[in-house]
Amino acid sequence: MKLRHLFFLFIISNAAFAQQESNPSAVFTNYIHLRSGSETSSQKRIELQSDIDTTWSRWKERGYSFGFSPAKTPMYTAVNGILSTPYMIQVRGNAEERNKKRWGYHVFEGYAKDDKSRITMLVNKHIEMERPVAELYYYSTVYNHDETAYNWFKIGSDVKQHSFMFGRDKALFYGSLKLTNALTLGSIGKDDISVTKPDGDDEKNAEKDAKYVNYKELKNGGDGTIFYDKDRDIVVIKIKGRWMKVAVEALPEGVQYEF
Repeated sequence: MKLRHLFFLFIISNAAFAQQESNPSAVFTNYIHLRSGSETSSQKRIELQSDIDTTWSRWKERGYSFGFSPAKTPMYTAVNGILSTPYMIQVRGNAEERNKKRWGYHVFEGYAKDDKSRITMLVNKHIEMERPVAELYYYSTVYNHDETAYNWFKIGSDVKQHSFMFGRDKALFYGSLKLTNALTLGSIGKDDISVTKPDGDDEKNAEKDAKYVNYKELKNGGDGTIFYDKDRDIVVIKIKGRWMKVAVEALPEGVQYEF
């Protein structure tokens, strides 16, 4: 009786061991890869990979599929815990960036508790002033490029009515501003103003919409709003709701700048 019992336990344990051996092996082979550091090195690095599955339920959600091709993009690899590293987190480019980053330029997204509003950081979506641009913004729950689609992005602290807030077309500074170089006023003329908002998406109509933003901000700007009227070569400021010319005069005799 005892011998038969031991034999039965041996069979069960061997079957369990074989099952444990097969599953980790499959996981390791398909989804966890050991890569060599170099052709001549015996040192290894780890690479994780998920399957491509167009039927994954999350692909039906815009927040997951937007900017990706489910036929080419692996399913999200989740870490159900706190991800910590003593080094750094890095997002690199590759031969087919669209399926490794959203549209090829999103490098970070952090979602609010509504699971729609998000902080987004992206690189090289635009070229402005002859240089590639990195952008950081807080997007709300709607999916368009209207001004109301962007929440405030605050820098400096989490104290209410302190620090510095940035929106799509406006910045609000609760603190003081100290410059170590010149302050240049906006140079605005009639060609930089549009009294009507163009139809369609603001991203596609960026230049025309910027002219409407100029008009709207100058019209709604309160007392103290100031700009340079380039058509008339004057500086104007709004005081008690009226635009007024700022008086200027020539430099004193003997004062001269080399720039």
